[in-house]
Amino acid sequence: MQPRHRVLDPATHASIGNDLCALAVMTKAPRAGQVKTRLVPPLSPEEAAQLNVCFLRDTAAAIAKACGTTARGVGVYTPIGAEAAYADILPSNFELLPQRGDGFGERLAFATADLFQCGFGSVCLIDSDSPTVSTDVYADAVKMLSKAGDRVVLGPSDDGGYYLIGLKQKRPELFERIDWSTERVLDQTKTRARELNLDVSVLRTGYDIDDAATLRRLCYELLSNQSERDVAPNTRKFLAAVTAQKKL
Repeated sequence: MQPRHRVLDPATHASIGNDLCALAVMTKAPRAGQVKTRLVPPLSPEEAAQLNVCFLRDTAAAIAKACGTTARGVGVYTPIGAEAAYADILPSNFELLPQRGDGFGERLAFATADLFQCGFGSVCLIDSDSPTVSTDVYADAVKMLSKAGDRVVLGPSDDGGYYLIGLKQKRPELFERIDWSTERVLDQTKTRARELNLDVSVLRTGYDIDDAATLRRLCYELLSNQSERDVAPNTRKFLAAVTAQKKL
């Protein structure tokens, strides 16, 4: 399968209007045994990869609806060479940008720098583990970044991390001295922001699905009769099929 998305090259300063915000989802190619491994069990490696695809589709769809004329969707992916994997996952108007760097903080800092180098006026980095975050949250992030004055926008997760960080310029310090994958990430990031004299705007709290407990929470949210039917439709359909066969 051939890739259908343009791959951005920061070295060539792609022709992107500097008034656009990049709504950029951080993603690893959804290959069995390499993604969502903490969900195995209760899922099989193949099911975990399929669920990851559903997460990406739902997140990208929410991002696409928020873009309008002020933002553009980007998949910041790894590994290089996996471009074709996104052909039927991300909307056709998304673009791709390769990840670089070693640790998680480095990858976030480099992604921010590369997106600004490509010509974006502001950048939101978004995780691929929170499919229930709605379109209006992403739209709110874009609006916050359009306000005068330098700032950081954070979408807090209830585990102490964040599902989104938005910036108006390169700020590598926000990704330094952070205890990644702990409950201290959000607070430490706010501390870095204060040290840089940045205003902090906070979005609604969400949650990541990264273990069996949060998977059960997601199933309850999406499969209950009280759930909003337009939230995460791909994930909802997949979980309905899986739960019909096994107990999660």
